[in-house]
Order: sequence, then C-alpha cells, then structure tokens
Amino acid sequence: MSLKEVIRLAKQLSTVDKVRLIQQIAPDIEHELTNQSSIVPRKSSWGLCADLGKAPSAEEIDAARSEEWASFPREDI
Repeated sequence: MSLKEVIRLAKQLSTVDKVRLIQQIAPDIEHELTNQSSIVPRKSSWGLCADLGKAPSAEEIDAARSEEWASFPREDI
C-alpha cells in the first residue's frame, strides 16, 4: 500500500477516528525518533564553517573596515 492510498483512506475517516489514529501512531513515531537520534552522531559546531576556507585575519578585517568607512560622509565635530 502506498502513502497516497493511506492518506486517501485516512481522509475518509470521521474526525474522532482521525484523532484515534493519531493517538495510536504518535507513540510509534516518537519511539522511532528517539532511537534514531541516539544512534546518529551530531556534527560538532567547530567544523560547521570548515568548508568556507581560512578566516580573515584581524588585520584584513581592520583594513576592510577602514576602507569602507573612508568614504562615509560625516561632519567634523
């Protein structure tokens, strides 16, 4: 039986039976999710941006900042 057939059949149920269906299926889904999350290792946040390459140095950031603010219109105080 395909998912589309199950959905079609579930839509034919009364509202009370839909609630009962959800109540019966929800614990199974919760059980599967808790078992899968404990098995699958999570990636460390440290390597999250590793594919972006080397980070700019403090000097490069300062140079870019001063370059951007050099032409900023301002009044002398």
